[in-house]
Amino acid sequence: MNLQQLEYIIAVDQYRHFARAAEHSFVTQPTLSMMIQKLEDELGLKIFDRTKHPITPTPEGEEIIRRAKVILAEASHLRDYSQELKGEITGDLHIGIIPTLAPYLLPLVLKNFSEKFPRLKLYVREMVTDDIIAALKSGKLEMGLLATPLHEQGLQEHVLFYEAFYAYVSQSEKLSNKKYLLPKQINPDHLWLLQEGHCLRSQIFNLCELKQQSSDTEMLHYEAGSIETLINLVDRYDGITIIPHLAMLNLKPNQKKKVREFSNPKPVREISLVTKDTFPRHVLLQRIQEEIIRSLPDDVNPKAKKIIAL
Repeated sequence: MNLQQLEYIIAVDQYRHFARAAEHSFVTQPTLSMMIQKLEDELGLKIFDRTKHPITPTPEGEEIIRRAKVILAEASHLRDYSQELKGEITGDLHIGIIPTLAPYLLPLVLKNFSEKFPRLKLYVREMVTDDIIAALKSGKLEMGLLATPLHEQGLQEHVLFYEAFYAYVSQSEKLSNKKYLLPKQINPDHLWLLQEGHCLRSQIFNLCELKQQSSDTEMLHYEAGSIETLINLVDRYDGITIIPHLAMLNLKPNQKKKVREFSNPKPVREISLVTKDTFPRHVLLQRIQEEIIRSLPDDVNPKAKKIIAL
């Protein structure tokens, strides 16, 4: 048994086709098939049911493939982990971050990362929640910065901080005269939303109970791609949107006048660093958690008590 054989069975599991798996593994199909057959003979069980199309793992094979992924992940991190034992943070790290967090958190932390971990090569991608979850499970990402909880088997959530929500209200709205708002006071027909796929959209639906209250209007069906777009829409066309706390860092002084707090209990979202529960680089994980928390503005308290987590 060797690591290459484990890579081959994972490739076949991914592509469900021996020829495509061989192509993506840069070997001939006979070589790949022979190596997998040798592994099956050594283990004394069939990993794949070759009578089905597409090829599928047997029940025993599914468990072998799952363990193979863990072994390969451990092996790929072994050199970096050995450096961590000597107090050095090295290697590559692939991180996914949701778009409603990336523009505000990354400028706070990236400079510190490069200074604190000069030998760590970061690959950061903005991705929606479902794509980050899939990439974490497949091994394409080692970490994700997400709104949690996710309730996903095989993933571990490391809570960083709780981020409050605020209403961004045009001056033409009656609510602009109020200092504190209740979610039920927001007219959903005046609310600008993010497009499908953003977890923030679902959180706002929960906060404002849009499924129960909304009517079929043009504004509700306009779906923006970013928080900045939502803010610009309110500035230009009036209405209301909901923004997370860190988004206020980019607001101009005249825009900050449009921000309204929610009454207690204040709604928040939980932000976590998410890894597979088999992630081996515990020192790296702890250091990154510390650096993110250290980079937060003073009014974002990582130890703040959760009020209403959406």
